[in-house]
Amino acid sequence: MLPTASWQAALVACPRTVRLCLIQKDLDMKTRPIHPWPVRLTHWVNAVGMVCMFMSGWAIYNASPLMPFTFPKILTLGGWLGGSIAWHFAVMWLLVINGLVYVLYSVFSRHFKRDLLPVSPSQVKRDMSDALHFRLAHVKGQYNAVQRLMYWLVLIMGVLVVVSGLAIWKPVQFQGLVALLGGFDFARWVHFGAMTAIGAFVIVHLLLVMLVPSTLLPMITGGRQPNEDGAAKP
Repeated sequence: MLPTASWQAALVACPRTVRLCLIQKDLDMKTRPIHPWPVRLTHWVNAVGMVCMFMSGWAIYNASPLMPFTFPKILTLGGWLGGSIAWHFAVMWLLVINGLVYVLYSVFSRHFKRDLLPVSPSQVKRDMSDALHFRLAHVKGQYNAVQRLMYWLVLIMGVLVVVSGLAIWKPVQFQGLVALLGGFDFARWVHFGAMTAIGAFVIVHLLLVMLVPSTLLPMITGGRQPNEDGAAKP
């Protein structure tokens, strides 16, 4: 049993603990996470997966280059062509499942509607002009029109990567898909081009994080922002 002094200290501490719990509960009802945990989880799984896909993809590319250059061996994954293909396919399924989880969550939680819509040409033009003149304001927890457009474009590129990847992987079984993409060789170009676009997005994404480092912590901890409808969010 605890000494009497310890019990007395615990009893004295209880009201303060209860008050803190009530304050925290009130805060939780008035705010919501900047990035809910499903968004954070899928983001970091995607980050690790994309690194593996790039590195294994570069090794596969090196075996049959599309252009007169190859990627340094130190930046590749798998050790040899068969190993790189095994890595590529294994991580592919991880990213497909992760992507489906993200899309389903974003639809049913209204993440797409609340955070990534609308995207109008006038908003994009205005925010792009402000960004080029270093006048674009950053509001924590809110995506500007340029960010929203980039996220939609990278989602489209992700679909294109999957479709072209299937055509390259099983050209006989998916010969209709291969024909739709203009043939096997052009499907390789589509795959490489879409991955290059995603790589460019990643570079811009990292540069923006370095310019506004305060955006990194909420993607780890979730962060808090005012809740518009007063109801707690996941």
